[in-house]
Amino acid sequence: MALKEKIKKLATVTAGPCVSISLNTHRTRPASDKDKILLKNLLSQAEKQIVAEYGKRTVAPLLEKIATVENRVNENNNLDSLHVFLSNDMEEIIRTSWTVPEDRLNVSSTFNLRPLIKAYNRSKEYLILVLSQGGVQLYKALGDGIEEEVKSDGFPFEGSPYYIPNRAERSDAKRVDDLVREFFNQVDKAVVKVNQETELECVVVSTEDNFSKLMQVADKPDIYIGYTSIDYNNSKPHDVVKPGWEIMKQYMHEHRSEAIVEMKEAISKHKVLTDLQEIYRAAIDGNGEMLIVYDKFSQPVRMIDERNFELVQDTNQPDVINDIVSEIAWEVVSKGGKVFFTMQDEIKELDKIALKTRY
Repeated sequence: MALKEKIKKLATVTAGPCVSISLNTHRTRPASDKDKILLKNLLSQAEKQIVAEYGKRTVAPLLEKIATVENRVNENNNLDSLHVFLSNDMEEIIRTSWTVPEDRLNVSSTFNLRPLIKAYNRSKEYLILVLSQGGVQLYKALGDGIEEEVKSDGFPFEGSPYYIPNRAERSDAKRVDDLVREFFNQVDKAVVKVNQETELECVVVSTEDNFSKLMQVADKPDIYIGYTSIDYNNSKPHDVVKPGWEIMKQYMHEHRSEAIVEMKEAISKHKVLTDLQEIYRAAIDGNGEMLIVYDKFSQPVRMIDERNFELVQDTNQPDVINDIVSEIAWEVVSKGGKVFFTMQDEIKELDKIALKTRY
């Protein structure tokens, strides 16, 4: 199940208590051994807090999950953070390749989805095209990991079918280049078809010359966000995804900067909200086109009714949502809007949170 679908499932839970645990993890031993100890300690804290606030009788299924979930977490599969979500009726274990600001336990009436929403917006799914005249492979990637190899729409290509049998013609550089371009044009048409089906952008792993030729014949050059040089001795999926992800991260950083500029331009059109209450109402009404949040900003609230809340400081009070920003971000994402969490200084000129409205 894709990360967005998991967030969607977790967001449907509105009857607490809901336990959300997020912690930084390590990919290799012996450091990953400490992750297991940390998770055990956070689960122990969760158990004590649940029993103190709710007793044992009504939350017996949840307590059972708290007591046993660590047995279902294999630290050998750790990435950079681990997220565990538990309630009477649900258990979800999610790993991401993004760290969290702090190891945290959250007990509330809803799950704390903020770390996942940030991961969803940062761990972008994209395509990696490994391009050479001798063969072409296409992969779907998420963050710094390969999800699967595409084996449809002509992929993988075994190599250029345009062999020139005549030796004299093979010495004609222009003739050879024209045939290479014709082959890459076929590859491009196949990539465009996958792009139309998935809406995923593509990073190319190739020589500079091959990438240049691809761009010369590309029907939709905008779907290719850049290229990284190929090492033919190390062109396996796990070799190409890391440099591909570096290009994607830079591309996303530029998009966050562009989003801040777009937000500033929308101020003169009276389409920007910075009041938290107004932002929340606009988000649940589907009027959120783009949300930008300062990375460390969070705000606990107590809901008064479906559309109004009051700010609180004590998260241990009854019926408190520990972070309304998480709720707002999901409302925007689930209704087709864009969300950016950023530490870039430009956001401070707007406020800690700003919403560009659709109307």
